[in-house]
Amino acid sequence: MSDVLDLLVVGAGPTGIAIGAEARRRGLGVLVMDRGPLTAAIQGYPTFMEFFTTRDRLEIADIPFTIPDDKPTRRQALAYYRLVTDRYQIPLALYEEVLEIHGEGEGFVIASSRRELRARAVAVATGYFGNPRRLGVPGEDLPWVSMRYKEAYPHYRQDVVIVGAGNTAAEAALDLWRNGARVTLVHRGPHVKPGVKYWVKPDIENRIEEGSIAARFNSVVCAFRNDQETGVEIQGPDGLELLPAQAAYVLVGYTPEVDLMQRAGVRIDPESLEPAYDPQTCESNVPGLYVAGTIQAGRRTDRIFIENSRDHGPLIVDHLVKRLAQVPALT
Repeated sequence: MSDVLDLLVVGAGPTGIAIGAEARRRGLGVLVMDRGPLTAAIQGYPTFMEFFTTRDRLEIADIPFTIPDDKPTRRQALAYYRLVTDRYQIPLALYEEVLEIHGEGEGFVIASSRRELRARAVAVATGYFGNPRRLGVPGEDLPWVSMRYKEAYPHYRQDVVIVGAGNTAAEAALDLWRNGARVTLVHRGPHVKPGVKYWVKPDIENRIEEGSIAARFNSVVCAFRNDQETGVEIQGPDGLELLPAQAAYVLVGYTPEVDLMQRAGVRIDPESLEPAYDPQTCESNVPGLYVAGTIQAGRRTDRIFIENSRDHGPLIVDHLVKRLAQVPALT
């Protein structure tokens, strides 16, 4: 690798891998860096999750997703993205965090948790899964309170409180109930969110209506208590109530981390948290700094997924190749 990279990619999820693969295919010097492991977001999905999206729509970099099933599991997706990474021999710097990106001349200086690098362009593909929203109430850091749901089996015959009523919360509640947990759903709104997947929504609503899953709508969590009475204290239409709980999951969505881009000069909408970028090239308002994948959507985390951001890699690399042909080499 030369002293100056053509492209540094921040984020080693499917989009970052797709950008890295396209850069390798076009002969660019590239490095994909992530503060965690490869495909950390998918590793954080529930253990036995099956994608609703078919395998062909998850394919990247012209590598077939060759599995017998139409819809991949989490485990199959993890193996597939490793395969793409190996096939293109994408250089990786894992467990290394990008701290700052500074423009310098026709390129950038990147400060990581380990070193300083220089690159002619940077692509930010950090997604949103790394920053789950918190409630900001007492007890949220207790060991039995989690912001991520993995699997139901440890909670057989336990009282479990799910905070939230979107897709993740509904699917977790159903999985827990089917595997023997006593589940209560708590949501500040009047009903399950309208945007819940069409095959999940009637299922969760029917379970609530028949009483298999308890629900407290128009209710907010006041505290997670671990004193004389352990449980989740909520405020609802009937006043204060303490829900018994041996486990609680706060599943109220994610907030994209935009500080790194903002410090680098990218304009961020204060309300939507959407970065300024050209949809034809993915280039931000900072020349040579690209934004890709779900981070483009800001708070609207239901708008961009793997299947509709697969073309970001080719868009970025094609634009970069043309740009590099017009600028002098960095020394």
